[in-house]
Amino acid sequence: MFALGGLVALVHWTPAGAATALPPPYEGLVQAKSRKLDTVYLLPGADFAVYKKIMIDPVQVSFHKDWMREANRSRGAARISASDAQEIAQAARSGFQEIFAGAFKAKGYEVVSEPAADVLRLSPSVANLFINAPRPTSGAATRTYMVDAGEATLVLEVRDSTTGAILGLALDREATRGTGVTLATPASNRAEFEDLFRRWAAICVQGFERLKATRSVQSPPR
Repeated sequence: MFALGGLVALVHWTPAGAATALPPPYEGLVQAKSRKLDTVYLLPGADFAVYKKIMIDPVQVSFHKDWMREANRSRGAARISASDAQEIAQAARSGFQEIFAGAFKAKGYEVVSEPAADVLRLSPSVANLFINAPRPTSGAATRTYMVDAGEATLVLEVRDSTTGAILGLALDREATRGTGVTLATPASNRAEFEDLFRRWAAICVQGFERLKATRSVQSPPR
């Protein structure tokens, strides 16, 4: 997998609809229109109709580079430690993995663990995770109010499971949907991010079904 930072930069710096030269191994992909994700690239000629099952790699999670510094600013004794960050990342990994697999299962797709000719391999990542008001797992705590829990970027690689050929790439930077000014708690943060993960999972399932219906990805006009 190409470094997440390089991929996420495409979301931050590429205007909607603008063509961008992709780094290896994505240079054969072309940008496709998407109403629900920031940026989508697909391999011309790819036939998604042949895939009946889904294989999902373990979800990767990485924080925004400035997150811990910002989170610990003026927190006193209630600082976020490295172990706190690891625990948060693990919760995000397991939560997204379960939600992502569940979304495909709910639509009747079998989620498998071994490659095969009819298996599409998905490699999802949650990058630039930024939690506005995290709570430490131990020690002193502060009462913090928030409007929304934070933001993250979805990075999804799509490959043929047997050959490893890259068929698509999707990126989407989104904030969670707050319900107004509320007291930040681990439960409220998790609920908002799980809602974001469910939205991403639903969009990915819908996109896969549309690609299956189109039979073959077309090259854009030159």
